[in-house]
Amino acid sequence: MYLHSKDYGFRYADADFQDIIRPASFLAVMQESACLSADELGFGYKNLQPKNIGFILSNWYVELYRPVAYNETLTVHTWPVRPKHLIVMRDFELFVGDEKVGVGTSRWCLVDLATFSLLPSSAVFADVDIRYNEFRSTDFNSWKIPRVEDGESAYCKTVCYSDCDHYNHVNNTRYADLLMDVFSLDELKGKWASKFRISYIKQCKCGEKITFFRRMSADGEWVIEGRAGEELRVQCNVVLSSV
Repeated sequence: MYLHSKDYGFRYADADFQDIIRPASFLAVMQESACLSADELGFGYKNLQPKNIGFILSNWYVELYRPVAYNETLTVHTWPVRPKHLIVMRDFELFVGDEKVGVGTSRWCLVDLATFSLLPSSAVFADVDIRYNEFRSTDFNSWKIPRVEDGESAYCKTVCYSDCDHYNHVNNTRYADLLMDVFSLDELKGKWASKFRISYIKQCKCGEKITFFRRMSADGEWVIEGRAGEELRVQCNVVLSSV
């Protein structure tokens, strides 16, 4: 069974004001492991960039079993799931030592980097010989996030240099910080994000102004979305648990 494994020592900058690792910091190391695994299997950035093909992330789902502190070492296990026509999935397991502290899954799309039009997974995977794992880290499959109707406007953000990656749009991990910024420190005191899912609807580029809205659902979970004008760009659903 194929499994990519890597240890990550978190930095002080990866933690929040309570010394708890932020959602964006988890996504950063998970993205790093995903990229290293893809390199290892022959469909990484260095393999696809000369063909003007790239991966963009469509969805994240992460479930954490306990808070992880800045001074703990996180081991990330990841592996690709057999791709569908337009969706390439990848699963994750998260450990601190022998303790399993979380799981995650993600959905990616292949795009033509000149036009950002979607490509079928066969554009890459027909030429890559991989023994896919049938094992899944989680049975989560509820990707649809409800719209924020009658929610409150939390704040506005103009996309700038520090938000963008080599595709010239906001990096998926950066969105996690922007989405969590709808909460004040007082609201987050004594709490941590135990579950979160993010849907990336349309890329945001440098200079665009994004307004973030939030509301609490009937079951006590938060729904957050970012809009450029009236156009939906990103959505998030987060569960805040008590420390």
